[in-house]
Amino acid sequence: MGNICRSPTAEGVFRHLIQQAGLAEQFDIDSAGTHAFHVNSAADRRAAAAAARRGYSLADIRARRVQAEDFERFDFIIAMDRDNSAALAQLSDPSYHHKIRLFMEFAPGGESEVPDPYYGGAAGFERVLDLVEKASRGLLETLTRSC
Repeated sequence: MGNICRSPTAEGVFRHLIQQAGLAEQFDIDSAGTHAFHVNSAADRRAAAAAARRGYSLADIRARRVQAEDFERFDFIIAMDRDNSAALAQLSDPSYHHKIRLFMEFAPGGESEVPDPYYGGAAGFERVLDLVEKASRGLLETLTRSC
């Protein structure tokens, strides 16, 4: 939504995974929010701290709002929840709607959304990381299988 919690966490985790796999040069990854609440802000300090405890860095990520060009530029536009998926559909031309997916579609276990931890405590950020790690591994598997 504001691109300071879930999305930068997912960007940091996925970047880490593709670097470990030696695939960083094959991917163009960026996170963005559906709203302009925090443009140019660093990741939420709680998200960054939780990520750092697991070995992920969010230090170079700055919030931005999704742009019309993103729908053309990227093969996947991944939303953390249904509200953001709907917002992305409203922001894009219908010809790009097939690119919009929920992140948890790539994770086993039946979860459908990554909950927003912003108004909660530390446990919410840990839960986001658990879900993001599962979905990131599934996304990487999906992408490398299709290449």
